[in-house]
Amino acid sequence: MSKKHGKHLPGHSQDGSVTDGPDRHQAARARAPSTAVWAGAADAIAGTVPAALGSHRQIPILAAPGIVAVEPGTRIDLSAVDADADGGLDKLWAKDALGQERERISALQERLYAERARSLLLVFQAIDTGGKDGTIRAVLKGVNPQGCTVSSFKVPSSDELDHDFLWRYHAKTPGRGMIGVFNRSHYEDVLVVRVKGLVPDAVWQGRYRLINDFERLLTESGTVVIKFFLHISKDEQKKRLEARIADPEKHWKFDPADLVERKSWDAYQQAFSDALSQCSSPHAPWLVVPANHKWFRNYVIARTIADTLEAMDPRFPKAAKGIADLKVPD
Repeated sequence: MSKKHGKHLPGHSQDGSVTDGPDRHQAARARAPSTAVWAGAADAIAGTVPAALGSHRQIPILAAPGIVAVEPGTRIDLSAVDADADGGLDKLWAKDALGQERERISALQERLYAERARSLLLVFQAIDTGGKDGTIRAVLKGVNPQGCTVSSFKVPSSDELDHDFLWRYHAKTPGRGMIGVFNRSHYEDVLVVRVKGLVPDAVWQGRYRLINDFERLLTESGTVVIKFFLHISKDEQKKRLEARIADPEKHWKFDPADLVERKSWDAYQQAFSDALSQCSSPHAPWLVVPANHKWFRNYVIARTIADTLEAMDPRFPKAAKGIADLKVPD
């Protein structure tokens, strides 16, 4: 083996003859994992799992007044939910209150990050122009970027299509101490694929159960899941699309395909209703947010996130013993 190919292996000379060095196969076997190795690592592994997860406590999702929570086991009729509702709140008051809720979220997020025992996943779904981007920007303003990740899910890549439908979503779930945001989510695989007929009916129908199992796995592993459906009316969508066409600076947000998708409004409403009804569970209920009024939408979502984080009650870890008595040298 020439030098340009690297160093020769232990147990072999450069000319390929066997030397008196160690048997590389034996060394490899010695390094291989074994039952004994795993048993010896059990304490270390257990030390990375928060004790609180051993006695899993379900965290209540505290929806703000004005939000419609989908009762598990019941059917939601979106046409019966007033997308124009504003809870009787004053617009100026709500905008001011939003700032206070953002401060609460920021403070609680710091504690969650420091505790590093649990995580929070925020799922946002809506029809086109529903306001997912604007909501995320408005509600999480001021949150430390180091403790928050936003994942947007577009048309799946060929690599993603080569895996099960949940693979790309599971890879983006938040780790301990983090707030994760899904801008669109695993629900696309019972919405778009259904309306466009991309898979047989039996395939997307079977995914409701798998989604429920996936969300139960997350919650029982310490991730609190809050799911928001931003509910706008068909007239409101028309106004928002027209506003994008009228404003040259908004043209980048306009996709002519949105006009084609609008023709499937009723089909999407049916698909959303079914998904929300089939997948609203005690551990991860669906919250329907009247979203025609952006100021109302932002306030009630921010309050829901802050109240739920408060119910999680993340705490700063205990300081190392004696640290309070340390002196910083001049």
